[in-house]
Amino acid sequence: MQCQVCKKAQAKVHYTQIHDNQVKKVDLCDACAKENGINDPAAFALADLVLGLGASQKIEEVTTTTGAEVACKNCGFTQTDLKKTGRLGCSECYVTFAEALDSLLKNMHKGTRHRGKVPPVARRAMDLEAHIRQLETDLKAAVAREDFESAASLRDAIKTSRQLSPAS
Repeated sequence: MQCQVCKKAQAKVHYTQIHDNQVKKVDLCDACAKENGINDPAAFALADLVLGLGASQKIEEVTTTTGAEVACKNCGFTQTDLKKTGRLGCSECYVTFAEALDSLLKNMHKGTRHRGKVPPVARRAMDLEAHIRQLETDLKAAVAREDFESAASLRDAIKTSRQLSPAS
């Protein structure tokens, strides 16, 4: 494909712009792209696309605060690689780049810990089992302090809760 500006060199930069619902595409050689102020696409921080706008700046901020570029001891992946690709090299990178990833994940998600989803029926069963375990703990404490009236009511509550349990 030929450059649409100089019509001589091979087009290596393909620029697409959407403005007012109209798509404009321009194919440029490297020299014409630089003349027209279109940056080198290799320098574009893919981290901004994958992790959200501003991600590459946050990664760079952590690099400048630590003084030296951090690299994963397992795979050799650097913060520059993370900034350019928006991906990590291996599972150890999560530990290595934890400081940079922490703020990014907080902004992208509700928190930094994955809790998963639980169906409502299973959630109720889990909550009931936790309630029964708490009652059993309270029962042991009541027996230890010889509060037999409380122990009897806790025993009855455990029995009632087990009858409600779907496992029984």
